Formats: sequence, C-alpha cells, structure tokens
Amino acid sequence: MDNSNHQSAWSKSLSMKEQRRIVMRLVKFATRFKWYFFISIILAAGVSVVNILLPRLIQIYMDQHLRVGDSTLNMMWFFAGLYFFGMLMKAIMQFWQTYLYSMGAEYMLESVRRNIFKKLHGLGMRYFDQTPGGSILSRLTNDTMSFSNFWALFSSLILVIFGVISSFIAMFLVDRKIALWLLILMPFLILSIWYYQKYSSVVYRRMRERLSELNAKLAESITGVSVIQQFRQEGRIESEFEQTNGRYFDTRKAMIRVNSLLLSPIIDLLYGLATVVALSMFGIRGLHGYVAAGVIYAFVTYIDNFFNPMTGMMDNLSDFQDGIVAGSRVLKLLDDPTAEPQQNPQKGLKIQKGEIEFQHVSFSYDGKNEILHDISFKAKAGQTIALVGETGSGKTSIINVLMRFYEFGTGKILLDGQDIRTFPIAELRRRMGLVLQEPFMFYGTIASNIRMFNPEISDHQIRKAARFVQADRFIERLPKGYDNRVFERGLSYSSGQRQLISYARVIVTDPKILILDEATANIDTETEQMIQEGLEKIQEGRTTIAIAHRLSTIQNADLILVLEHGNIVERGTNNELMAKKGYYYDMIQLQGRTSN
Repeated sequence: MDNSNHQSAWSKSLSMKEQRRIVMRLVKFATRFKWYFFISIILAAGVSVVNILLPRLIQIYMDQHLRVGDSTLNMMWFFAGLYFFGMLMKAIMQFWQTYLYSMGAEYMLESVRRNIFKKLHGLGMRYFDQTPGGSILSRLTNDTMSFSNFWALFSSLILVIFGVISSFIAMFLVDRKIALWLLILMPFLILSIWYYQKYSSVVYRRMRERLSELNAKLAESITGVSVIQQFRQEGRIESEFEQTNGRYFDTRKAMIRVNSLLLSPIIDLLYGLATVVALSMFGIRGLHGYVAAGVIYAFVTYIDNFFNPMTGMMDNLSDFQDGIVAGSRVLKLLDDPTAEPQQNPQKGLKIQKGEIEFQHVSFSYDGKNEILHDISFKAKAGQTIALVGETGSGKTSIINVLMRFYEFGTGKILLDGQDIRTFPIAELRRRMGLVLQEPFMFYGTIASNIRMFNPEISDHQIRKAARFVQADRFIERLPKGYDNRVFERGLSYSSGQRQLISYARVIVTDPKILILDEATANIDTETEQMIQEGLEKIQEGRTTIAIAHRLSTIQNADLILVLEHGNIVERGTNNELMAKKGYYYDMIQLQGRTSN
C-alpha cells in the first residue's frame, strides 16, 4: 500500500466535539489523584494574587515616596524586604504548584499504563493477529507519554485563567480606559488559538500514524534480522525503512512549521501591540498633563503578566494536540471489543479426569471463512489423541479453541462431561499444559523459566521436573546450573534445550491435560530419542492431544485424527489407518521416502 497517497482515518481532523469527548474521558483517569490538582489550583491562584500585589507595591513606592522625595533608607529597606518576601512566597508556591501538578500527572500516567497493560492481556488472540506488535508497543509507550505531556497544558491553562483575570482586574483598577481598549486584541488571540487547534490536529494525527508505522517496521526488522541476513534482504529493508522514516520526517517538518508560525510568535506580536497601545495612550495623556511613572510601570507589568502565561500555554498547545491524538489512539485500544473468550464459571468446578469431547465444533478466525467444519471426537481420560495433516488443515486451530485462545462457533467442547465455558479460566490454565513448537523463553534464569515466576513452586520441584524430562543432563553441565542466565528468547540455547525446558515448565504444574503442538519438530534426532522415554512418562495418567510433525512419534496413539481443509477425513489407530491405505498411509509413505 502506498502510504503517501493513502488517507486513513487517523489523518483526518478531530472536531472540537471529539476533542472535548477525549479530554473528558482522559480527565476521568485523573480523578483518583484530584487532591494533587486541587491544591495545585489553589497555589496557582495564590501566585496570581502575588503577581498583582508586587507591581502595586513598586507603584506605591515610586509615586508616594520617590516622587515626593520623602524616601528614607529605612523606607527603602522596608519596601525592598516586603518585595523580597513576596518573591520568596511566590517561588515557594510556584514550586509546590508545579511539583503537585506534575506528580498528579505522573500518577495518572502510571495508572493508565497499568490499565492498558491489563487490557492487552485480556484481549483475544484475534486482536494480536490483526495488529502489528510495533504499533501496540507505540501505544503503550509513545502515546501514553505524549498524552501525559498534554496535562502540562492544563497547568498552563490554570495559570492563564488566573493570570489573565487578575492582570485585567489590576489594569482596570489602574486605568480602566486603556484596559478596555486592550480588549480589542482578544478576538485575534482567540482566532489564532482556534485556527491552530483545527489545523494542527490533522498534522499530529498523521504524525502519530507515521510513528506507529515506523515502530512496526523497526520491530519487524529487529525480530527477523536473521532471516533478513540469510536471504540478503538488507537493501530492501533499508529502502523500506528510508521510505517510512522519510514520511515520518515530513510530518515532523509540517508540525515544526505549524508550531513556529502559530505558537509563541503570535503571543509575542500581540504583547508588543498591547504595550505600544498602552504607552501611546499614556504618552498622549502626558502631553496634556502629568502621568505618574509608577502607574506606567505597574500597567506595563500587568500587560506582561497578562500575556506571559499565554506564551507558555501556546507552547504547550503542541503537546496538548499531540496528547489528544495519542489519547484517542489509547482510548481506541481500551475500547477494543476483541475480548478473550468469555467464561460462565460455576463455583468450585474442577477438572478431575481430563476427558475431552468435541461435538460438531466449527470455527472461524475472522467470522467469515470457516476453518474447522463439524469436528467431533472424544478423548477418554489418559488417552493420547494425535492430530495429523498438511499445513493449514486445522490442527493448530483445534488446539486454539481447546485452550480458549479463540471462541469457537457452533457445537460444544466438553471437559469431564461439562461445557468448557463453565470452568474458571484459571482452572483451565492450571490443569492444561501446552508445549509449543517454538517455546518462548523470558529474561531471567533457567529456574525462573521453569517456575514461570510462580513462588509456590519450590527449587526441589524444578529439579524433579527437569529430571523427569531429562533436561537435567545439560542444565547441570552449565556454569551456573539452574541459575544460568537466559537472554533474548533463550537464543543462546539450542532448540532442543529450549524445548526440554518448556517440557519441564509444563510438568512442574502437574496438568491433567497435555497439549503438544508439534513439540518435537525442532528437536534433533539424538535429543528426540533422549526424551522419548520422558514423553511416555509425561503422558502417563494424562490426556494428551498431540500435533504430530514426525508421524513415527505418534504410532502408539490411542486415536489418530487425519485432517484436511478443516475436516476429519480419517480416524483410527496406526494399524487401522495403515490397513485402509488412505490419506494416513500415503503420508507415512511420503515421509518415509523423504527421510531416506
């Protein structure tokens, strides 16, 4: 897809109504920490009061003491001390106002990230099938950080509200005529803010989209670096990255142009015009009479206090707009309806025997194209059921619906005669052990990867499980044994070693149902022979569903199901199927020829 010509929904402008809706929803995340913000608002009001009093203090000293010549050394020190005390109080209040507001925003950010992380682990697998990992990572890190930054605008907005109101009241009290004249500039200020909000939302949405694409491209290229090098795809990957990075760079340039034109330069221009208007009117008045210098000083200082907070607010408008767009993306993730399959658990229901039955089960990943068609079979407690078939025949899909990674369509799945939906999900996870073709290893140690960070599993149980699957043979030869480090998905260990660790990880939980998803596909022949005895031990007293890559490993299965295009085309024991000389027989013959 040519992204330069593609206009997605994210590139469109956000209406004011949408922006208000997003802000109101984001504000709800801050309600738990409202006291931080409430006290911060009170302190901001205190700062505004001090900003009114300090110029007034200088005005009194200049007009009532310096002008008439009755200023003494004691009087000078009195006003200097009073002014210093005011500045000290202002500094203290500014510190606590900024500190409390920032802490409230940080607590809110931490809370939102926790909610997103929890949401991600509650989403159904379909969401991860359809969403690139880099895009998800971008929402959890970049987007949350961006919309936490936009809270700085609210801090600036509070200062602006108090600063503008207090400064205008002070100007009105000093000279109401000039103060009212300055209101002529307000429509230009409001218009510039409105235009910036409208135009910049398009730029920031496009920039967020490009950043998400960039993260997705980076994640893909880093994860697949070995394949890229193997097939000499470095040039193509670099070219694609250059294009993606170039589009992101172009949107960054557009953002800089918008900010450079419409942010603080507008405020500085209006501030300069307001100062010129005020000084001009004071100058005209001075031609016909006396104008006190203290009045001019105070009025110009109040103009500065009027516009100065607006400069900070306009600078933060970029973070606000960025935060609005990031917030809309985060809220879309939090609102995503792709939930994991829902259970209707019966209290106290447990898996006792491990009997499995599929009754006319159908399944589709996208709700349109059916993958499994009318699947029916029964695995009695302690039996081994083998699933065989070509790639795409539906073997893994049966595992996915049995593990409740996806919701199936019609039909029923029964465990011990009970609907699988009536079991608590924790009971299913505890009593069903899954060994994948590509076992995932976490950062940590071998022991922590077998224990899977469950503190209830003792070191003795870990060693016992490793001995059971004969993983202890290589583990105890390592420099630190069970405390040997695991880095970056365990790539420092061989495929066979990682697979043995995954076997131990499952066995240590003592599951009633064992699911092997081509679990010996990546194990060399020597290692496979080494663990065959362990596998037989593992399956004793457990119901086993095994996807077979090497058909020689499932010849002793109690029932073999042959799948083709989501249908069971043959079923029976090894001897029965060989006697039929059908699909299974042909697969055995083909595999025998290819292995010679």
